[in-house]
Amino acid sequence: MGRLIVIEGLDGAGKRTLARGITAELTARGCTVSSAAFPRYSEDVHAELVAEALRGEHGDLGSSVHGMAVLYALDRRAAADALRAHLAAHDVVLLDRYVASNAAYGAARLHQHADGEFVSWVRDLEITRFDLPRPDLQVLLRVPAEVAADRAEHRERTEADRDRDRFESDASLQQRCAEVYAELAEAGFWSPWVVVDGATDVDFGVLVDKHVLG
Repeated sequence: MGRLIVIEGLDGAGKRTLARGITAELTARGCTVSSAAFPRYSEDVHAELVAEALRGEHGDLGSSVHGMAVLYALDRRAAADALRAHLAAHDVVLLDRYVASNAAYGAARLHQHADGEFVSWVRDLEITRFDLPRPDLQVLLRVPAEVAADRAEHRERTEADRDRDRFESDASLQQRCAEVYAELAEAGFWSPWVVVDGATDVDFGVLVDKHVLG
């Protein structure tokens, strides 16, 4: 059975770059790696509805914290069997965002902390009720919110398919989300965590040796 590794962090933190670096390091060592990113906008109807709601479609759906969180959760539930199959077939399954994203962004939208009602509700829904595969490690790629925002804005200008959504463009929300992420990591939400400084160069060899391969 492979190891499930999740990369979490703000939009613009550099999660795709980190995923590519970890994948390259693992592949060089002869490990097989499968990768996925949530939401799966091009693969799942729930994720499609999320994208549409973030563009202002479907009435007031985008304003409903719990409604949007259910759609994010259903996207992952629909992927659960495939994740288990990939874990059975690969040494590492690497995910860009997972359950903690739902917990962090929803709590931030409600001005709650990691020990609040919303995070508990997400745990009950996605972990207990949906029984999603548990990560072996969650990696928080931590950068200052303003740095992440600058990177996301640059990406939006230079990549045709990378428009920021209403959450990603909300600076105060991103700051609160960063705080909740830090609290989740400190509390060890659902699995072990490691915090990586996304403002400096990452030593992928050390990260893989000490944490990813356990």
